[in-house]
Amino acid sequence: MELRQIKYFIEVAKREHVTEAAHALHVAQSAVSRQIFNLEAELGVDLFIREGRSVKLTPIGEMFLIHMEQAMRVIDNALREIAEYTDPDKGTIHIGFPSSLASYILPTVLSAFREKHEQVQFKLKQNSYHHLINDVIKGNIDMALLGPVPHKEKKLKGTILFTEKIVALLPANHPLADKKVLQLSELRDDSFILFPKGYILRDIIMEACLHQGFQPTVAFEGEDIDAIKGLVSAGLGISLVPEITLIDNVPRRTKKIPIAEPEVTRTVGIIVPNERELLPTEKLFYEFVQDFFHTLDQFQN
Repeated sequence: MELRQIKYFIEVAKREHVTEAAHALHVAQSAVSRQIFNLEAELGVDLFIREGRSVKLTPIGEMFLIHMEQAMRVIDNALREIAEYTDPDKGTIHIGFPSSLASYILPTVLSAFREKHEQVQFKLKQNSYHHLINDVIKGNIDMALLGPVPHKEKKLKGTILFTEKIVALLPANHPLADKKVLQLSELRDDSFILFPKGYILRDIIMEACLHQGFQPTVAFEGEDIDAIKGLVSAGLGISLVPEITLIDNVPRRTKKIPIAEPEVTRTVGIIVPNERELLPTEKLFYEFVQDFFHTLDQFQN
């Protein structure tokens, strides 16, 4: 079994199409087909079911794919580790983040880090909360910035960087828009604009409302924070959003109002795998992020 065969197999399995896999690999389709045939012959099993120009993994092929992806991650990490031990300042970090941290936190941290380590490269992946957790556990990314910080995942190490408030975002013509602070219960009759079911920010808001004795009416849903802010700006409802998402961008025709009772918050932090040592460049960034927010907290206090 050759490393090339494994790479070709994974690419074909991912795309379920030999021609598309060949284009992605920048090799001839015949070369991909030949290597897959040789691999199947060596293993003595069919890894794919042929369906015209498309292919689909057999049950044994699905099992083989899981193990081969794990094997490739081990090989890739070994090669990265060797390169980074030579010079950690030239490594690459794969980091994930949710939309709520995309406009301010992530750019601020990366910019500050690159001032000291300008040759370090980043591969960025935006995703939802639960997908980011799974990506770190599976090794698809090295770490993730997210909120709230999970503490019950044994395969993860979570570090809280700060705690932020969730605030109300109202259309400018809302009857309560001139108030300096709000009680959450004052919004019980409003139409809410929230993330879809399965998003952690929706869960935080729903739980806070339920504790105040009401279940919010969800009129619209948005899969990223900018969509939600845009719907509020259009006057289609109200929302509760992390305050940090409004630092540089309170949409036109909206008002940001703190919530005094109850105070709704979330922790924001960074998660890394708990079952492997961080590579040198990853460790460099991980320690930088913690020092950065510790210094920021001291400065603000």
